[in-house]
Amino acid sequence: MFFVDVFFIILVLWASFSIRLGEWYVPQSDFIFWMFFTAPVIGTVIFIFYGLYRSVTRFVSFDALWIIIQAVSMYSLIWGAVFLGGHGIPRSVVLINWILMLCTVGAIRLGARWLLTIRKKNTKKRKRALIYGAGSAGVQLAGALNYSNEYKVFGFLDEAKGLQGANILGLNVFPTIDIGDLINKLKIDDVLIALPSSSRSKRFEIIASLEAFSVHVRVLPSVSDLAGGRVTADDLQEVSIEDLLGRDAVSPNQQLLSKAITGKSVVVTGAGGSIGSEICRQIINLKPKRLVLYEMSELALFSIEKELSNLNVLKTDIYPLLGSVNNQVRLNNVFNHFKVDTVYHAAAYKHVPMVEFNNTEGVNNNIFGTLSCAQAAINSGVETFVLISTDKAVHPTNTMGATKRCAELILQALSMTQRGTKFTMVRFGNVLNSSGSVIPLFKSQIKNGGPVTVTDKSITRYFMMISEAVELVIQAGAMGEGGDVFVLDMGKPVEINLLAKKMIKLSGLNIKDESNPDGDIEIKYTGLRPGEKLFEELLIGENTIDTDNPLIMRAKEDMLPWDKLKPILENIKEEIESGNNERIRKFLIQLVPTFKPQSKIMDVLSKKV
Repeated sequence: MFFVDVFFIILVLWASFSIRLGEWYVPQSDFIFWMFFTAPVIGTVIFIFYGLYRSVTRFVSFDALWIIIQAVSMYSLIWGAVFLGGHGIPRSVVLINWILMLCTVGAIRLGARWLLTIRKKNTKKRKRALIYGAGSAGVQLAGALNYSNEYKVFGFLDEAKGLQGANILGLNVFPTIDIGDLINKLKIDDVLIALPSSSRSKRFEIIASLEAFSVHVRVLPSVSDLAGGRVTADDLQEVSIEDLLGRDAVSPNQQLLSKAITGKSVVVTGAGGSIGSEICRQIINLKPKRLVLYEMSELALFSIEKELSNLNVLKTDIYPLLGSVNNQVRLNNVFNHFKVDTVYHAAAYKHVPMVEFNNTEGVNNNIFGTLSCAQAAINSGVETFVLISTDKAVHPTNTMGATKRCAELILQALSMTQRGTKFTMVRFGNVLNSSGSVIPLFKSQIKNGGPVTVTDKSITRYFMMISEAVELVIQAGAMGEGGDVFVLDMGKPVEINLLAKKMIKLSGLNIKDESNPDGDIEIKYTGLRPGEKLFEELLIGENTIDTDNPLIMRAKEDMLPWDKLKPILENIKEEIESGNNERIRKFLIQLVPTFKPQSKIMDVLSKKV
């Protein structure tokens, strides 16, 4: 570019003289020759000063054109000041030279940008896209995609009447009602939603309106995720399950978040699991005195300890401890040594079919692991103990759900026998992207070309973002007075079959079925798994009390006193040691009368597993 400028500075100066004099100009003196060859020196030095050779030509913008105007104007002024007044040089040459240099320098850079961009764009076929949202984010996205070899943008969609029919960056703004016609007429592959400041419920409405079309939908992240800077094509994300649910988060009560954590010594059991690890992530930002990670899996413990070390800007003391929740001696030692104030008990076997096939271990870990933790907490003077429970504890149809209800009964009973430790239980449904969740499974199956497996056409589940669930767990734990069962508002249950269909369509693919045998992805119905039921519930009865947080309810549940609960637990313990699964199940039904086992797996398993 430097040498191109040197050449054109001389050429433009000669053209300026020729235009002024009305003939092809031929220099007549050594001074004129010297003036011609001095002009590039003056010009390039000024251009260097203004940074014209530091900009990347492919990304020259209108801001760069303003710099070009300044640089060329300064060059023309200095050149005119040096050479005017001698050897009969016409003053109008300066003006002509300035105009021609502006046109030439600007045209060279814009032309080079155009050639480079066109060449880059033609390297492969680009996807045809519409941008939903003609605001500042949408305009920035369109500008960024102009340099992309992935997308070709054909226009904007916007609900604002004042923008419809306008032209932005050479692209038309269409009303959203025309989207169907536009997708068919323009053969659109992708719709890019550029509404980062909109609520999740608004994005849900937009995504729902696009489900009827086989287009790939991608979303620009929220304002809080963008963290400033220009928008790029890489900022676009696949439609998240959060957007599909359309659930707007409620701001947490900071006072409740910090009540049981800030300045406290905190233990998280099952710290490497889906829920436990998120609890740890949120705790580390709430300034605890120390955080003890208690985990049975060495790999899971290593992973969460390494992650927290990178997040630990407050330099909280973190202690990764291996151990089983059934080892009460170790729990006593840990709680006493670290002078523990708060325990979040997230350790549990929670995969329904797996616990059905491993009854004795599931019962031992979920029931007696909770009992060991609770007794260690009482012995060590722990102030707050929070159990992570599940909606599967309500009218359970599987061993896992029954064991979690038993764990609740244990804490309720222990709350009546002492007042030193406040036991709180928090019950909620599925969290998004947890281990075993259908969401990552569906994504993987779609990516691999299907089929997408759904157990039953009618199955429904509650879903909540894992970060929101943990925020509510921490707040509920701080509300507890002893023996409380809190239930989180999970919103409306989601039909898994419809969720699978949405994820397929919003990936730009068609569902393959009898009516469309040439579709892309088939949905295969596999039947309910052992112990699985069609729908989950959050309440055993109908009695609830509102709390200060609209998403947290206090449930009034029946309970057993410790003197009646203890002998049944002792019987279950004996049957675990003997491996009698049938007897274990009978005692579970005795403890949890609403337990209606669906699984017949015990008929085909050995009596001792």
